[in-house]
Amino acid sequence: MTADKSLARVEMFSDGVFAIAITLLILEIKVPPIESIHSVNDLIRALIQLWPSYFAFFYSFGGILIQWVLHHNTFHHLARTSPAFLYANGFLLLTIVFLPFPTALLAEYINTDYVMPAIVFYGLSTIFNSLAWFLFIRSIVRPARLLSDAFSHEAYNKLKRSNRVAVIIYSSTAVLAIWMPYTALSISFALWILWTYLSLIEKQ
Repeated sequence: MTADKSLARVEMFSDGVFAIAITLLILEIKVPPIESIHSVNDLIRALIQLWPSYFAFFYSFGGILIQWVLHHNTFHHLARTSPAFLYANGFLLLTIVFLPFPTALLAEYINTDYVMPAIVFYGLSTIFNSLAWFLFIRSIVRPARLLSDAFSHEAYNKLKRSNRVAVIIYSSTAVLAIWMPYTALSISFALWILWTYLSLIEKQ
């Protein structure tokens, strides 16, 4: 199998996993059971009361989408694969497909007195995910360089710095969530928005 075909196969598989993870997120939003609805106002109230599920869905959807864009852009700069890269990519996909569970947990408990463990757990899943990105980024240069010559050393270092910042921020917000869960969640949400903005203005 040629290098191009190998890369295409890995990217196709990865895209499928990203798509499955995003699809699973919507399953958390449940249609109000008709037995509990006795008027138009009942249905309106029931839909409004689903706001935790809406928030958790859009929050995680945004996070997965940003990672897919980064993953997609990284593949554009690869010239070949390696066994280490394949395993690192697989581990990264594991952390992506796991996200629907902390998302469902967040949606269930965000509006309760038990919100702290749910947000801390979500934070731990983002740390897990950031560490997977660390291994993924490292695997494209070690033990063998898989990047095309067009991808500069400076660009690779920028990618590493971004990942390092993510690990620090997500670790900090997970700890902060023990005492200030909503503040920690707001910081993480703001970070997604910032990364989206930076990815839009970044020169390709």
